[in-house]
Amino acid sequence: MSCRRRRLRLLLLHLLLLLVPGARQHFASTRAVRAPDARPLYTNTWAVRVPGGAEHARSIARRHGFINFGRIFEDEDYYYFKHKAVWKRSINSHQMRHRRLEMEPKVTWLQQQVVKRRQKRSFFVPSDPLYHKQWYLNNEIPNDLNVLSAWKRGYTGKGIVITILDDGIEKNHPDLAANYDPNASFDINDNDPDPQPRYNYNDENRHGTRCAGEVAAVANNICGVGVAFNAKIGGVRMLDGEITDVVEARSLSLNPQHIHIYSASWGPEDNGQTVEGPAVLASRAFLKGITNVTTDLRLRCTEKHTGTSASAPLAAGIIALAMEANPALTWRDMQHLVVRASKPLNLKADDWAKNGVGRKVSHHYGYGLLDAGRLVDLATKWLTVHPQRECSIEIIKSPQVISDKLVIKKHINACSGTKNYIRSLEHVEARMSLSYTRRGDLRIYLISPSGTRSNLVDVRPHDASPRGYRDWTFMTIHCWDEDPKGVWTLEIENKGSSRNTGVLSYFKMQLYGTEEDMMARRMKDTVINDCGKWNEDGLCEECRGAFVIFGRHCLSYCPPHYYSVARTLNKTVNGVHKSLAVLACDPCHSSCYSCNGSSQNDCVTCPSFSNYDENQHSCSPPNYPSRSNVNEREEQRHGLYKIAVILAILVGAPVAVLCCVMSLSWLVCRLNIGQAFIVTTSATGATEATQLQVHRDTTDEGTGSSETESTYFLTHLDQQ
Repeated sequence: MSCRRRRLRLLLLHLLLLLVPGARQHFASTRAVRAPDARPLYTNTWAVRVPGGAEHARSIARRHGFINFGRIFEDEDYYYFKHKAVWKRSINSHQMRHRRLEMEPKVTWLQQQVVKRRQKRSFFVPSDPLYHKQWYLNNEIPNDLNVLSAWKRGYTGKGIVITILDDGIEKNHPDLAANYDPNASFDINDNDPDPQPRYNYNDENRHGTRCAGEVAAVANNICGVGVAFNAKIGGVRMLDGEITDVVEARSLSLNPQHIHIYSASWGPEDNGQTVEGPAVLASRAFLKGITNVTTDLRLRCTEKHTGTSASAPLAAGIIALAMEANPALTWRDMQHLVVRASKPLNLKADDWAKNGVGRKVSHHYGYGLLDAGRLVDLATKWLTVHPQRECSIEIIKSPQVISDKLVIKKHINACSGTKNYIRSLEHVEARMSLSYTRRGDLRIYLISPSGTRSNLVDVRPHDASPRGYRDWTFMTIHCWDEDPKGVWTLEIENKGSSRNTGVLSYFKMQLYGTEEDMMARRMKDTVINDCGKWNEDGLCEECRGAFVIFGRHCLSYCPPHYYSVARTLNKTVNGVHKSLAVLACDPCHSSCYSCNGSSQNDCVTCPSFSNYDENQHSCSPPNYPSRSNVNEREEQRHGLYKIAVILAILVGAPVAVLCCVMSLSWLVCRLNIGQAFIVTTSATGATEATQLQVHRDTTDEGTGSSETESTYFLTHLDQQ
């Protein structure tokens, strides 16, 4: 009898979860982890765009009971709102509060934030301590990063600021304290300036401190030495709490006029199932960033920090050395230099192949191991690349069925004859929407006109999702510096069951690069030189030869966002006062990429996402790309689908409840037990011995239908 009662109670519990939204939400909200591709977990925070200034945002937040945490980006009207009367986590969005904000005339965009799964990139293997065991630095093995060559030339990261986006950094650690920079630090999780990690018994928040030590641990101290041991280091504590689009965007846009390099050793789960990238605001933070210019926790050392967690900080430190060597380098210059300064050596992989310009490249190792000495040398000889161009080509206009293998070929001219013409590729994006019965069985290749084969996605045995790829952007850099003119090929191959089916409904290519023939470019002996005289503020006053003044340095040219101007230098030579004309680089107007003067009407070229007005010689404000029209159509169809589901639930729910009640009544009679449980929507007509109410709070749950929800009763009845 007890087993029967237990089974009955389990049935009733499942029925309760089906009938009572509050119970379902309670069980869901207690789970800290959601399965890949499961329903999103909504937080009690919103991103809201309120053009017109901070006072309007404060007023709107106050009127609707929100806390306004201020701007997400320093120079744009996106604000971070939080409502304490809404569940911190819920499987349902809070439609009512969302709609009220949406109805505000000054609100032009808003988004309730969802929890994003982000993992620190780390795993632990046995290791040996301190510098003489830092094989990647000390030249004890052939395949190190050749950092000693850069140090011998005097480059140690001085003047460069790096921030670690992670779970905080121990700013008082003996190996970090001297290089710690509070202006490159913030605690996003607790909304205060102190990035100190949260301590617990197993030191789970040690990741950021270890990464910081790899980059900028001071020399001659208690642990190892950082790659850029004279650089300034900061930390953003953002992984020790709920990670949303707003959290990632605020982290990536912290103090951009001060910080040179952001290092992030984390990302979506590496479980072979998850398909997730940066959302709207994080993507915007990346775009804004490119368009506008180790130790252990608790003061100890560590021997166990490896993998991609270690790789990203090492790369950040090496890039800091190159930026010290040539501070005029842009993010695109650095990409060109990294491609040229990497070496395959004897890195073992079965897919090493030469691309269309003769460089070896692998899907395992990219272009190989980064050589710090080579990178620094190239940095001193590198002329800034021309503005980036983008060429968009729509490849298919009608759906294509995917059976065993789908091959699509398209001849493109790389926007020849237009202002977007590209002669040398940088990276290529393949943007597509496809449905498929089992996503993980697909292998997708993109093949360039030169024959370079890029594996966009390989077979993923653990990915059984039927969702396919919805307006998803794949990227490859294997074709770097190739000429994009010619026939491009997309191959989609089913490596699973022959019963798999699907449709490619949308495919568009985005080419990025420059009109310059990069392989024909010749290096100069040097584009940077020592200053002949500094002033008391540390700025250069006079350069030797034909070099121009650029801050503390002398360059052979003025880099992007600057133009050459003559200045007068008064100096005394052998007791004689002289006035000399010297050339210096002054900043352009902030809207220009290159210019002839400081006015907004002196622009010559524009930065990415801006348009050039040939009559006014000016650049439009940046228009950052958003989701494509096909995605908007899919969203509209998805919205109609949700409406249909809701209507079906409203119509079918009473019938389902009635059927369940009748089935349970029949089951109770069959079991012939002395007492029973029954679920009803009213206590009327019941002889009650005890009563349990499951009542939904009217302010906290955010289910979206209304403030007042139905109350259900689980009634314990005596046998009649």
